Amino acid sequence: MALDWTPGRLNSLGFAKPPSETRVVVAMSGGVDSSVVAAQLAEEGYDVVGVTLQLYDHGAALAKKGACCAGRDIHDARRVAEDMGFPHYVLDYENVFKDAVIDEFADSYLGGATPVPCIRCNERVKFKDLLETAKDLDADCMATGHYIQRKMGEHGAELHSAADANRDQSYFLFSTTPAQLEYLRFPLGHLASKAETRALAAKYGLSVADKPDSQDICFVPNGDYASVIEKLRPGAGEPGDIVDMDGNVLGQHSGVIHYTIGQRRGLGVGGLAAPLYVVKLDVDKKHVIVGPKEALATRTIPVREINWLGDAPFDSRDEWQVGIKVRSTRPPASAIIRPLSATEAEVELLTPEEGVSPGQACVFYDENSSRIFGGGWIWRGY
Repeated sequence: MALDWTPGRLNSLGFAKPPSETRVVVAMSGGVDSSVVAAQLAEEGYDVVGVTLQLYDHGAALAKKGACCAGRDIHDARRVAEDMGFPHYVLDYENVFKDAVIDEFADSYLGGATPVPCIRCNERVKFKDLLETAKDLDADCMATGHYIQRKMGEHGAELHSAADANRDQSYFLFSTTPAQLEYLRFPLGHLASKAETRALAAKYGLSVADKPDSQDICFVPNGDYASVIEKLRPGAGEPGDIVDMDGNVLGQHSGVIHYTIGQRRGLGVGGLAAPLYVVKLDVDKKHVIVGPKEALATRTIPVREINWLGDAPFDSRDEWQVGIKVRSTRPPASAIIRPLSATEAEVELLTPEEGVSPGQACVFYDENSSRIFGGGWIWRGY
């Protein structure tokens, strides 16, 4: 049922006009979250246009059954649009996705880094090309099913963590620019739990109400990164030595791509008194370097490609006191950021973190509120 609207007031998406005169493109992955967003806005009377991106050939060997934007998901998104009575389009973004996300993922792993392709997908595909498509469709805004909040502050739109900390996706959205944030909407960010989302899906009678959440990277079957990389880059699994921190050979490995910083299991090195962890990957020498757990502790992190969402320019101060996340599942840790330029910085952790790896994101949080100040990429500078 369409919402009543009073002239002179803002509608629920922040526009001073009736929902019926407000066009919103909804990025629909085929999952329950984006389906609920589309259904809710359609029920409120908005001029909804659903768009689903086909990101890869869903029949290819590297795509997994049930992954985001595979064939089944496109079908599910289309059915929601038909049931709720709004138009739906499928756009072929396979080449864009391969060039902007998959190729970098493979090359980063080959370089000994631990990439986060979901961030690059949001940054380079969904919030870039798809957002421009939404503007081409004369949409007033674009809405997604991400669990994050957009709030209006004194200087414009701000990015804030989701109300449900267990569902918060701020780590994956730190690279959203101020201009993109002005155009985007995140209708689920205020919900207290995923159960509320599923209840809404049931209320609207959506066929995806009980659809399981996607757990892995969409183009990686069963979380097996190495097999995908070997398909994309034949010959990538070159063998080499497992060495300790003094360079002593402890064993052999079948390819650096099979290891990540902080890994303990599956090293193939036994008979030692204390457990060993991967502390570094030397791609040039084909060495997997292992050491004790304390060798994983990192206090200083170099960060570049910084996207800053604070009110004052990033390099207008000598340092910023913030909370940071180097992994999506960890709570923010207290840190000091020292800008080196508008897009580079050195981050000093007040308490050392374990398992920090090049290729991961370092996301900045206000320690006194739910606001996200952006973030950057950890690189091989330490």
